[in-house]
Amino acid sequence: MPEKKLILEEISEQEGVAWITFNRPEKKNAFSRALIAELIDSLEKLRDNEKIRCIVTTGAGDSYSSGRDLHDMREGSEGRGRRRDGANADLVRLLRSCPQITIAAVKGYCLGGGLAVVNGHDLAIAAETAQFGMPEIIRGSYGATATPTLFHSGVPFKKAFYVQLTGRNISGLEAEKMGLVSMAVPEKELMPFVKELAREIASRDPVVLEHAKIAAYMEMDMEFHTALRTDDLVSHRMRYYTNPLSDVEGYLKSQRGGGSVGYVKPERKGS
Repeated sequence: MPEKKLILEEISEQEGVAWITFNRPEKKNAFSRALIAELIDSLEKLRDNEKIRCIVTTGAGDSYSSGRDLHDMREGSEGRGRRRDGANADLVRLLRSCPQITIAAVKGYCLGGGLAVVNGHDLAIAAETAQFGMPEIIRGSYGATATPTLFHSGVPFKKAFYVQLTGRNISGLEAEKMGLVSMAVPEKELMPFVKELAREIASRDPVVLEHAKIAAYMEMDMEFHTALRTDDLVSHRMRYYTNPLSDVEGYLKSQRGGGSVGYVKPERKGS
């Protein structure tokens, strides 16, 4: 009997979108070392696929992820030594460095290591009923990887400390108000909303998407004037590969009567 796949892929090169689903619904998609290894392998292959411009992650069943699998972590523990098991930090670094735009579609529980992974995405769309939290403090930890990703997410310190230090969960609606996720939508609308958003993003020029991501992550921790100089260099680099002024007339025509996100540059149509 073949071993169950812990990561399910749905890849549409025509749309430019890849869906990755964590497939341990019986464990609320807890991240075992085996699941993390499969996920890293999937992301490394997708990042080199130039036809994919948007990667979406979600969880099978009723939850995104309940965090690290504690039984699995204990088996791989080396006491005070560092665990070499493809930890969440590797996932966050990989998600941040992918040239594609990454979206987390979050429903149900998103706890501990699951929250760290969501924080590694560029965008996060949550069901209003989703439950975010860091329960590590309750069992005698503080949330390694989840902590730096939380405190670098732009969430106000007092709010971030509330999540880290209390062990209490917050809803998707509360996470949106806090700025922890991009948007919260009714649970029944989550997947249709994310599917449309992913298609929309994937219709954009991949060079522009990649440079937008490079600029944001390079400049976020810089002093403002240094960020402006860096931005000029990134923008100059981008223009070697694409011309943002190639279809001014078509773009302006598409915006008449109010802003529209439906415009697609001529060179992107049919690609």
